[in-house]
Amino acid sequence: WALHLKNVTVSLSGQYECSFATYPYGTKAAKIQLIVKAEEEQHYVKEVRLNQTLGIPCLEDTTSENLSNYSLKWLVGENGKKEELVTKEPCCPAVYRNGSTLYGQRVHLGVNNTLKISPTKITDDGRVFSCRVVYHPERVRKSSTTVRVFGK
Repeated sequence: WALHLKNVTVSLSGQYECSFATYPYGTKAAKIQLIVKAEEEQHYVKEVRLNQTLGIPCLEDTTSENLSNYSLKWLVGENGKKEELVTKEPCCPAVYRNGSTLYGQRVHLGVNNTLKISPTKITDDGRVFSCRVVYHPERVRKSSTTVRVFGK
């Protein structure tokens, strides 16, 4: 037996019980606690010196999860507009969007899908880099990092 829930919201969190009669043993029951978490975006700030290499982890708290099994995208945003930098599908090598005059060949995907920017420039200061991991069409985790670039 299975319970299928549609349009899941936080309000559906709680304890669920399934009980049924069996012959000759009587009633059997099982309980499960369902916790529905709201989608949240984690935000970080990274500081880096001018002309250094910057590494931005995709999801900083996912040490146990292997992100290579899921689709992910790196984007950069400014003034409400987002530009795609890198897309990675589980089956394929990373696809770089090198049309950007600002980032072109300066970005690449590092270990554990870390976004590497080298060398950093003063134009990177204040930019917001976002990572989106698609675990399931209805389950996407996001993180964003604001970059602060300092001179020597």
